[in-house]
Amino acid sequence: MTDRRPTVAGRVALLIRAGLIAGLVIAGLSYPFTALAGMGVKAGTDALENLPEQLTEVPAAQTSYVYARDGKTLLTMFYEEYRRQVPLKDMSPYITQAIVASEDTRFYEHHGVDAKGVARAFVANQQAGGVSQGASTLTMQYVRMALRDSARTPKEALEATEQTAARKLREMRLAIEVEQRLSKQEILARYLNAAYFGHRAYGIYAASEVFFSKPAKDLTLNEAALLAGLVKAPSAYDPATKDQEPARQRRNYVIDQMQKMGSITAAQAATAKKAKINLRLSAPPNDCVSVPDKHNDWGFFCDYFKSWWREQPAFGKTVLDREENLRRGGYRVITSIDPRIQSAAMKHVLAKEKRDSPFAHGEVVIQPGTGRIVSMAVNRRYSLHQDDNGRHSDRAQDKDVRGNYPNTVNPLLGGGDMAGYQAGSTFKIFTMLAALEAGMPLSTSFYSPDRFVSKYITAPGPATCGTHWCPKNSSKSMTGTQTMWSGFGKSVNTYFVQLEQRVGAEKAVAMAEKLGLKWRTEVDKKLATPEHASGWGAFTLGVSDATPVEIANAFATVAAEGRYCEPLPVTAIRKSDGTDAMYQGKMIAAPRCHRVFSENVARAATDAARCVTGYGAARGGCGGWGTSPMVHATLNRPVAGKSGTTDNNKTAWFSGFTPQLAASAFVADPDNPEHYVGTGRSTISKFTVAETLRDALKGQPKLDFTPPSDKLVY
Repeated sequence: MTDRRPTVAGRVALLIRAGLIAGLVIAGLSYPFTALAGMGVKAGTDALENLPEQLTEVPAAQTSYVYARDGKTLLTMFYEEYRRQVPLKDMSPYITQAIVASEDTRFYEHHGVDAKGVARAFVANQQAGGVSQGASTLTMQYVRMALRDSARTPKEALEATEQTAARKLREMRLAIEVEQRLSKQEILARYLNAAYFGHRAYGIYAASEVFFSKPAKDLTLNEAALLAGLVKAPSAYDPATKDQEPARQRRNYVIDQMQKMGSITAAQAATAKKAKINLRLSAPPNDCVSVPDKHNDWGFFCDYFKSWWREQPAFGKTVLDREENLRRGGYRVITSIDPRIQSAAMKHVLAKEKRDSPFAHGEVVIQPGTGRIVSMAVNRRYSLHQDDNGRHSDRAQDKDVRGNYPNTVNPLLGGGDMAGYQAGSTFKIFTMLAALEAGMPLSTSFYSPDRFVSKYITAPGPATCGTHWCPKNSSKSMTGTQTMWSGFGKSVNTYFVQLEQRVGAEKAVAMAEKLGLKWRTEVDKKLATPEHASGWGAFTLGVSDATPVEIANAFATVAAEGRYCEPLPVTAIRKSDGTDAMYQGKMIAAPRCHRVFSENVARAATDAARCVTGYGAARGGCGGWGTSPMVHATLNRPVAGKSGTTDNNKTAWFSGFTPQLAASAFVADPDNPEHYVGTGRSTISKFTVAETLRDALKGQPKLDFTPPSDKLVY
């Protein structure tokens, strides 16, 4: 084994030559000098031999920034410590001068440990009988910060900052090592990026933003001196308190030190000391509840993004690891939300239902072929402050309770643990896709009576005929022979129950699952199992819960001609070093798509869905009318879709799509499912989708759908 003793002894000798082996290890400590004063070279060598020889530097926690799709509009930030690394060239020269003047005037003269400072501190402490002065250089302070930031346990964090001889020895040894490896400018930059300035501001970038709302490179002389003075005791010299005198005195001390060092002139010092302390305090947003007020409706999208992040194995093994990574990793996230489309969606949502309405009205817009969510709008504020919320009747408790409107953090549009809402006849799209995939053409016809006695067995009730489920149509005018075109366009219940019987309810359920639907209630989970799905006759009428994100993305898959893409809230994720975040060789922000059914199946489904909107089918007859002719009349471009209402109009949906965008809107009472929206609100979602798509696609080419081939027509 190589004998390292000469090297260690040499370092001890360096300390002794500076008169340090007695004084230096004790300077600033609270116990008697005799503890280490008589160690001598050999004893000092033995003590140092067990200390680490090189500083382990773990990248400090950095703030993650989350932007809208334009890369400019800040959505929010995530951080444990508000911090952002900046190079020395992006700092005002005043701050580098001020921090040296404040903390270590001999910084450019020593090699990590200041012998004169240690001797002076030792004498002062001996006379005071305790700690009256310290002797830590800027380099030693940086070492302490690095040890603190790299601590993996509370014990390691305590050891990095405790007042002991062992800690001081370690700091000295590592400071000498750091000075041999890094230039003074590099040490200064690292120090300024790690120091704590108070108000949760770590590093000069954060301090400049928090106290003055400006970049660090624009700090003036008196601003820089004020911030440099905070490092010693952020709370004692806090300029944001009513009494600014301690902060002013500390600032002026730093200015005087700068003048003594020759960094500034006497005239500059005099002027700076007379200046008032003018703060422009800012509270950087943190997490989704801190989305700026002008974008507070974006909080629901932010919450969806956060839920998505927690599911990504690329960011850690556990949910807690992933959340910590988001708060410490210094990511730059460009989300998929489009400010222009979001603004249009919010305008049309709020025009139908005000924020103080107990009915939630929301809409999700997704880009086919990528799955990227470009808008999530709802007539609510994403906020924890619910004191002024409205009230609603709780029938179960027979009393009024505070409702979750207009302020709530419930994931009303998707993500999180909300089950969603019954989507009604929207679910007929899954039955039709399953039938088309099974080879049944659009011309498949059934005589559809007003009420149909199905093969599905159910308990006796209002919608049963004995033990069989026998649903009815919403209008007697639907009675007659229908095809997929007319049955879908008019939303004929008795046609789709027969179609479901022919193809198998289990295949309709499986199709919904392939398109991303998840079963969140115990009832839905049970009915969707293989042993029960074949008997789930009511599935085609939308008795299951679903979220707007799921439904919008299902229709986006049809618009993308059968290519399913996972709902995606991001367009780019870059790490703190500027490189793209990757997982298993692929960019995390890249679309994740695969084919779930053929192009021809998608084109056939689209042809039938055109009947709904009044646009008309390319290959067949729609039977004279559809449920939502106002959609094409409003949008004035090729559009397909499906309306959906539940029994007694508990909810009202509409989902529409063009080749470029797909949208789904709903209206319901999330607090009270028995609070029916009524017939008066049955068209709200249709107009919201049509108007949003119209505005979102303004200036875009009017692309048409490709008609299906004969194979699925006749």
